[in-house]
Amino acid sequence: MRSWCLGFVLAAATAMWASAGLAQKDAATGPYKVIKTVKVGGEGSFDYISADVENRLLVMPRGGTMGGLTLYNLDTLAPAGTIESVKSGGAVIDPKTHHGFSTTRPMMTMWDAKTLQVIKMIDVGAARPDGIMFDPYNERVWVGSHTPPYMTVIDAKEGTVVGTVDIGGQAEQATSDGKGTVYVNVMDKANVAVIDAKRLTVTKHYDLSSKKVEWGTGLSVDAKNHVLFAYYRLPEPQVLILNADNGNIITTFPTDLNVDTAGFNPNTMEAIATAGAGTLVIVKEKSPTSFEVEQRLKTMPGARNMVVDTKTNHVITNAFEYGPLPANAPPPTPGRMQTGPPLPGSFTLMMIGRQ
Repeated sequence: MRSWCLGFVLAAATAMWASAGLAQKDAATGPYKVIKTVKVGGEGSFDYISADVENRLLVMPRGGTMGGLTLYNLDTLAPAGTIESVKSGGAVIDPKTHHGFSTTRPMMTMWDAKTLQVIKMIDVGAARPDGIMFDPYNERVWVGSHTPPYMTVIDAKEGTVVGTVDIGGQAEQATSDGKGTVYVNVMDKANVAVIDAKRLTVTKHYDLSSKKVEWGTGLSVDAKNHVLFAYYRLPEPQVLILNADNGNIITTFPTDLNVDTAGFNPNTMEAIATAGAGTLVIVKEKSPTSFEVEQRLKTMPGARNMVVDTKTNHVITNAFEYGPLPANAPPPTPGRMQTGPPLPGSFTLMMIGRQ
């Protein structure tokens, strides 16, 4: 998931919702609202964000020459420290060791979340680190790449590469059931890779090509009930809900343009995804075979990344404010949006909670 130029091309998605006939609630009647916004500023691109829920830290990596890594208090969104030299699209923390990992290139950066000092650089070979996930099952960091090796696995205690996994295509969001299975949305293959987290081997692929979907992005899992939520941008933005044991499709729902990062909250039994159109899409799991779109909450255009705080049940997302679209802007790429340039100092964090 990369920081692409985003914009407003919503007519097709709006028409699709209107004709879908889904059981859903609008922003006014749904259970969630934006309860706090903080304009934190700073320049640099953004992509994957994460949270150390145990130690109450929001991890906000920023890329590009103007980027840097900033930690925020997960409860107040107040700054909690920075490492200006670490510029990346993704970062995670192991809550036990307080070791942080950032998807810097060409080598990964390992850092200390308490001292905010870089510990060392980690050679990941030809991989181009993009997505990143911490798996508490065996305290390992999973790093996705759009070039081989597609998944690199790092021991979070030692900061050493323990192996790589060939998932057969470009890795987007990964998720873990916490019991030894990792799932990865394979962006360019219309499938979900299922991986044995101990042996680092792909055990199966869930082929979703029958739905003609393309450009996989977000992925989340209900580990208790063995349900996967796989998000796709084309031919229209949607979520495919799967049986995590066999890959059978249970149902599908439309989402919104530029759908991207996803998460599942086991406390509320909700699958949550952000879309660059400025929508938080919440799917309620009423049972392992019954679902509904609970709410489509408007946030900010470009707010396509999110993380769930499972202690407070809040969702954190982020976006810039954008200027006008240049007159000579190229036509939008299908599945993405277009906006003008981000306004300096406008980078904003949003906290979403129940009304």
